[in-house]
Amino acid sequence: MTNIGILGAGRVGTNLARAFASAGHHVTLGRREKGGTTDTPAGGIGIHYADQRSAARAANIVINATPGDSSLARLTALRTELAGKILVDVSNATEDDADGLPGDLCYPGSSLAEQLQEALPDTSVVKTLNTMLFMVMTDPGSLAGPPTAYLSGDDERAKKTVTGLLGDLGWRPAWIEDLGGITTARATEAMVLVVPHVLRRSGLAPFAVSLAR
Repeated sequence: MTNIGILGAGRVGTNLARAFASAGHHVTLGRREKGGTTDTPAGGIGIHYADQRSAARAANIVINATPGDSSLARLTALRTELAGKILVDVSNATEDDADGLPGDLCYPGSSLAEQLQEALPDTSVVKTLNTMLFMVMTDPGSLAGPPTAYLSGDDERAKKTVTGLLGDLGWRPAWIEDLGGITTARATEAMVLVVPHVLRRSGLAPFAVSLAR
């Protein structure tokens, strides 16, 4: 069992919290509001709610599920709480179009993951799960074809740990593609630019941007 802190209590963070709690991990879901409560979803697995600083402080592994355009400022403010820990970044930093869907990248020529690693040198940042709709993150077998979860990060041990966590979500080893260092995250973050075009045509039907061999 791992103590996992998830920053961001929207659809992505809540979905991940339920899946990791069901897999037997101790999960704290970090919200903007202060104060801690406990929720017990179906299956009897409890999820603790706290403010984001407390969630980061209590965890061994922290997942960034905050809005990507504000993640850098939010997490830089948690430098002390994140020191010595693995930070799993699943967010994409984008500027929205008029319809609220991603329109452009906030860090062209770079990536949110790279910006976080530079700002948090004592934290091991691993980028993953940012190339799919949120429901596929925790149910990869639901798609008709094999999906891909890409990994980017400079710390090999951290990536191995994250690979194990992906397994708890149902990701098979053959579906996980280690791209290399943290700079490779700029490639997968750029993949988000295809997402709005798919959503405008097909709605929120689950899909992933995957590698076929």
